[in-house]
Amino acid sequence: MSRFRKIGIIGVPPLEVIRGANEHGLVIHDLDEPLVREDLETASPYLPRVYCAILRTAVVNALHLELDAIYADTGPGKCDCALHTATILAETLPIPMICTKNTDTVAYGTPLCQARLPLIDRMLAITAGVKSAAPYQNPPDPCAPTAGFWGVPPRDFSILGLFPDTTHIHGWARCMENKTPADHALEGQFNPEVPTVFFAQSFCAKTALARYLAKKHPHALYLDVDVHTTSSARAKVQAFLELSGVRP
Repeated sequence: MSRFRKIGIIGVPPLEVIRGANEHGLVIHDLDEPLVREDLETASPYLPRVYCAILRTAVVNALHLELDAIYADTGPGKCDCALHTATILAETLPIPMICTKNTDTVAYGTPLCQARLPLIDRMLAITAGVKSAAPYQNPPDPCAPTAGFWGVPPRDFSILGLFPDTTHIHGWARCMENKTPADHALEGQFNPEVPTVFFAQSFCAKTALARYLAKKHPHALYLDVDVHTTSSARAKVQAFLELSGVRP
């Protein structure tokens, strides 16, 4: 790793990888996030159009960023689609494509998931946190929840602006903050006492779990979104929260 300067990551690689990158002062690019101004269609020669938008985004980033290596989590905390994407990138790019399996179990805690702050800001902080192995400093106090967001960090964060600051985060996003992406027990938890939106990216395997848990929850909305948040998706969330008596 010492010979690298800039690396990309897909998913949440093990803390050992992130800690090593931090110690060597490497620049880490989270390839799951939209980082380059390129059409998502540039991923189509490598991945089907009917595929997870997060992984299509990762391919676009990998094709256009100057990287020395890519580390991808292809273990139980990610999905087979990530493994296939890594296989394709390994044969496409002239840089090392290093597959890892994150089975970390040391819990870092989930203070942001339970804090009273704008949901977009908290999700941005959670996704940014994947690039650091440092323990959390000065965590915010928890708040009483008035709504819940269960799921993965969406590709289009604008949908998060519809939720009140007192929304608690559940699902894989909570596992992400906890730095235990393969903790399926934590991922399956939700609060049945508050109205909750169960969200997944379209064409993601987690749509099955999101829909299943939404059926178990007494007051839930299941929602999947592809690349961008449509006006229909926004209207569904707004109506659900308003009819549930949730105030902004």
